[in-house]
Amino acid sequence: MKCLAWFLLAIPSLSLGQVSADHPYNGINRPLTVDVRIPRGERGEAEIRLLEAVTAATSNKAKVSAGRMDLAKLFPELWTAKRPKLLYAQLVVGGRKIGPALVLQPMLNPPISRLKADGKTLEFVPDDDGPMYNGIRAYVDQDIEFDTSLGSMRFRMRPDAAPNTAWNIMQLVKGGLYTGTIFHRVVAKRADGTPFVIQGGDPTGTGSGGPGFAYPLENSTLPHDFGVISIARSTDPNTNGCQIFVCLSRAGTKHLDGKYAAFGQAISGGQTILKIGAVPVGKEDRPTNPPKIINARLVDAAPYGEGPKALVRPLAG
Repeated sequence: MKCLAWFLLAIPSLSLGQVSADHPYNGINRPLTVDVRIPRGERGEAEIRLLEAVTAATSNKAKVSAGRMDLAKLFPELWTAKRPKLLYAQLVVGGRKIGPALVLQPMLNPPISRLKADGKTLEFVPDDDGPMYNGIRAYVDQDIEFDTSLGSMRFRMRPDAAPNTAWNIMQLVKGGLYTGTIFHRVVAKRADGTPFVIQGGDPTGTGSGGPGFAYPLENSTLPHDFGVISIARSTDPNTNGCQIFVCLSRAGTKHLDGKYAAFGQAISGGQTILKIGAVPVGKEDRPTNPPKIINARLVDAAPYGEGPKALVRPLAG
């Protein structure tokens, strides 16, 4: 899986979320200024809840009113936690979650991914300075939606599993890179008969293109499974760029865990994924009539912990 590139200078992503940050990058021990917007007609006490990733359990909450405020003053633990972790700041009014949450991603020195001496085995080596806590990247939680020539599909981002990969891909979507690209590689089944992947997102359509930058492999905690979207790369683990692949089954892709950074899960469009996975292919698994991404966009996610569940592969598929 190839995607040659260089380095990322990401641009901020804006949204109409009910809680939004002044800046995506917020240095440690500085104000984390947010704007709270309470929709007209909503009644009841307003609060911001800090929610745990995956479980959506409330770790803390504070009463708020509409307007600007320092989130770090409301929740001092954002700067004092001994083990910083990704959280979601969710507006709740009258006991009801309102709008997409604000993702609060700790900016930590990442481990370095590299190949061992055998040239095949991956290892993740901690930074010499350890996981230094530098601050918080704050942005409105959004999904990725692809309109393709065979239908639409929508993916919930999993920044808790691969934060930098999820962010980078969101910026590429926002920047227009994926619109007009094709699925240049379709492997309906591996040699053992297990469904494998559909791959696209190369601006050249050749399988060797990229966005002009590359970034290190993250040790994603999200298992590869049907509908999981992951980042392609070449042999070097630090050549992640823009090419993405969508898994067609757990059985066919479980060997990719820890080797490729899965960063999202399909929440709609399962039939579209299967249709793309069934197109006729020629040499090197290239479709004879490659499906196209007609439009790619970011859309506000459901309130955290709500919305559709991740898709599972149909038993007959």
